[in-house]
Amino acid sequence: MSTEPTVADGVVTQDEAGKHVIHFERRLGHPVENVWAALTERDQLIKWWGDAEVELVEGGGFKLRWLNTDDEGNAVKMDARITELEPPRVLEIDGSWYTESPEGEQLEETRASLRWELEPDRDSTVLRFWNRLELTEEELTMVPAGWHFHLDALATALDGGSVDLTNPQGWEPIHEAYAERDSAN
Repeated sequence: MSTEPTVADGVVTQDEAGKHVIHFERRLGHPVENVWAALTERDQLIKWWGDAEVELVEGGGFKLRWLNTDDEGNAVKMDARITELEPPRVLEIDGSWYTESPEGEQLEETRASLRWELEPDRDSTVLRFWNRLELTEEELTMVPAGWHFHLDALATALDGGSVDLTNPQGWEPIHEAYAERDSAN
């Protein structure tokens, strides 16, 4: 991943229902089919986001487990359904993120929807991403920084590189950039 200073390019707004909307737009130097595969195929998802089980049909399941855990061994998981599917251009999922203890107990849950839109542009792809959910004050910088980290990891994986998702140390400077940007506003 890049060693240049982080530009906090994720935008957080609120929709008419009061939910937070995190939005990113990134240009990836890869054809749309490659980016689509990275968003939908298990062997690609594990390189930039987590271990997934995807039933790639509208209404199909989309389950994911982040590879890192917190200091107590708690893991973050997602249990969702595909609500819109237009290969290779649109993937939308709706479901719950939750934290699970090492004993398998569900500790907290957040409803969320995620939407990726891919637009081919010559040999590149413009990726537009939205995450709609309710955020706490603390999460207003943490969650966008997490998506920033994972979208950077997606670009790295598409370029043939690798990112250690079990120990995402690169997240800290990204989070600092978001916290600094938000404290200036």
